[in-house]
This record gives sequence, structure tokens and C-alpha cells, in this order.
Amino acid sequence: MTRAELTASMSLRLGVLFALVALAVFALIGWALYVQVDNNLSDLPKAELQARYSVLEPALGRDGSPEHWARISNRLHLLANEDRRLQFWALSDDARFQLGQIDDNLRAGIDGQSGIIDLQLPGHCPQKVLISEFPALDQRPPMRFLIAIDTSTFKQARHALLVALGALGALGVVLASVLGYWVARIGLKPLRALSAEAQSLAPPRLSARLSGAAQPAELQQFVSAFNDALARVETAYSRLESFNADVAHELRSPLTNLIGQTQVALTRGRSAEHYFEVLQSNLEELERLRSIINDMLFLASADQGSKATRLVSTALAPEVATTLDYLDLILEEAQVSVQVQGDAEVRIETALWRRALINLLHNAVQHTPAGGVIEVNIERRDGEVILAVCNPGERIAEEHLASLFERFYRVDPSRNSSSAGNHGLGLAIVKAIAQMHGGSVFAESRDGLNRFGLVLKVDKSA
Repeated sequence: MTRAELTASMSLRLGVLFALVALAVFALIGWALYVQVDNNLSDLPKAELQARYSVLEPALGRDGSPEHWARISNRLHLLANEDRRLQFWALSDDARFQLGQIDDNLRAGIDGQSGIIDLQLPGHCPQKVLISEFPALDQRPPMRFLIAIDTSTFKQARHALLVALGALGALGVVLASVLGYWVARIGLKPLRALSAEAQSLAPPRLSARLSGAAQPAELQQFVSAFNDALARVETAYSRLESFNADVAHELRSPLTNLIGQTQVALTRGRSAEHYFEVLQSNLEELERLRSIINDMLFLASADQGSKATRLVSTALAPEVATTLDYLDLILEEAQVSVQVQGDAEVRIETALWRRALINLLHNAVQHTPAGGVIEVNIERRDGEVILAVCNPGERIAEEHLASLFERFYRVDPSRNSSSAGNHGLGLAIVKAIAQMHGGSVFAESRDGLNRFGLVLKVDKSA
């Protein structure tokens, strides 16, 4: 497995997480167990000293004769020989009642001490010592009696416990990580199956979907979201294919005309007047090509998130009137009139807004019969400004309305333009301009009237 695979492996990551959790759990339990056992081990020397002393105390305090002390001394020597951990001392002014090797280090270590203390003599292991005082009795003067026990064995036991806990903890962490990785592999098996199924989805199989019926509940939501994304990709892919075909069609027609007219003109000598007509016709086709290219560049810029920046507060009714003056010749040729109703003020980029109005009105003129009246309605409602261009015309089927603002989309599947100036991008530009202003577009068709327009949000305080 490569480093990238190790980094990207969810199973490995889960295994590491299992190991970390196991490490934390084992460390906590091991620490608590060690503290408890250490406390118990620390109490054992003290308990053993007290037990030994409780047996010896009656004999030590019962008789003060040298003979009795000699018998006790022999008994203590036997105990020390049987259990090498034990050691006994007796300190007295009378040499007959002394026991053990008493040097200056021992005297300094117990000077002023009583009860149970820790003692470390040079050349000896650490010891715990019980110090008791016996008053004078018969021939015995006052005496200090010491019982010592070697604590190194208890420290060794603590060390062995610590090593055992560490080894068992490490083994537990390793087992937890291995088992965690194995469990994660089993748990992620449905996800790997989904991944393999998803890798098989590619054009032209975009209509296929992941099957989520047999998947765990945690993956069903992912499958649903992935299938929704596939549906959007399929729609976008279909639109892209249609867009490519439309672009090719729109560019091919003027190019074909240019090539055909030029070839005909070059077949034999022509008059200057004929060449002028050919050049004039070619110029019209070139203007059409430039218009298509400019519109496509504008839409590409809008797709990249361009926004209207030079916003000014503008009344819309005068803007419509200015646009109508620009379209006066087109309205006259089409023999249609325009009525403007209402007004509202909104922040817009004037040049873009006029371009959207021209496209909306031009679209309405193209589909309005001679003698018809186009209405431009402007109203402010619920914090929004709505501009609608309404023209009489044939009813547009419901399934077409949602797509009329798409590029190159026409209700007529033949894609033929109704005029040389119409290349199917007008309403798409209207939609782009609306989005650049943070607004939206709409299309309606009912009762013999078709309504196309824009909706812009405005500040309610304005």
C-alpha cells in the first residue's frame, strides 16, 4: 500500500482511532490499577512489621533478666535467618541487652525517631523500621527495640506490575487497532461497493443511478444526494450537448453563406457593383458572427460570477421610454405599439438593464401579430420590483416555459431563426443580467398572453 493510499484509507484511519481510544482506555485503567496496587504494596511492610511486633512485644516486656533476654535474642536470630528480609536491633546502655550491629549510621538514622520510619543505611537495601521504647525492668535498663524489613522486594513487585501493565496495554492497543481495522474494513464494504458502482457511471451512462435499497441507513442519505447530483450532471451534460450543437449550427450558417457567396463571386469576373453587394452581404454575416461571439463571451463572464457593480438608483419607466425610442424603427416595421404602466425605483447598472429591456421588447415584437399592443408593467410588491413585458401570441406549452431562458432554446425544434438577427441568446442574456443584479426571471403563458420579465429585490427601507 502506497503512502497516498495509507493517507486516504478510511479503514486505516479508523484503525488508528481505535488504537488511540484503546490507548486512552488502557492507560486510564492501568494507571488506576497501578495506583491501587501500589498503595496496597506500600501498606504491606508496615502491616508485616506490626504483626511481628505484636507477637514479640509480650515476651520483650515480661521479664528483664539477662537469661530471658538471651533466649529472646536466640529466637530473634533464628527469625532473621529464616527470613532474610528481617533484621532486629536492641539499643541499651547495658551491653548484655544489646542486639545486632549498632554503628553511628544506625544511631543517626533513628535519632529522635519513633514509630514506623523509612531507613536507608549505606550498603543496605531500603528498609522500613518499627521503633519501640521499653522502660527499665529488673536488671534491664531502658531499651529501644527496632524491627526492620527489606522493602526492595515490594519495589520489585511494583516494577514488575508496571512492566506487566505496560506490556498488556501495548498488546491491547495492537489488538484493538488490528481488530478495529478489520471491523472498519467489514463496515466500509458497502461503501467500497458503492464506489465501484459509481466508477462505472460515465457518459453515455449518465441515466444510471446508484442503488440504495440494500444499503445501510447511514449510506442511504449519501446515495440519495449522489443520485440527485447525477441527475443535475445529466441535465447539464444534455444541455451542453445541445449547446454545442446549437453553437455549431449558429456559426455554420453565416460561415456557409460567407464561403458560398465568396466562391460564387470568384468564379468569374464581376462588376464593381456586384462585388460591393457581395461585400455588403458578407459584412452582414460577419456582424452576425460578431454578435453571437460577443453574446457568448458575455454569458461566459456571467457564468464565472460577474456582478453588476456600477449601480445607481433609477426610475424604470423613463428607462423603458428611452429603450422604446431606440426600437422605434423596429416597432414601426412590425406595426405594433407599446404601453407602459406603473413605475418603481431600483438600484441597477443602466447599460446592462437597457440591454435586458431591448432583448425582452425585441422578443415580444417578434411574436406579436401586426396591430398588436405590447404592455410593459412595472410594480413594486413585497420588497421586490417586477417588470413584465406582455404580448399577445400563441400559447406556449408548459414544458417549454422553464427552458425559454436557456441558450439557443426555441420552442420550434428546427432551430430556424425567425430573422437573421435572432440567434437564440436574447432571453439567456436577460437571465444573466437579472442574476448579475441578484434577481430572477419568469415566463408565463395564459389567456392568449405571454409574459416575460425580471424580478429584482430592493431594500424595504428604500
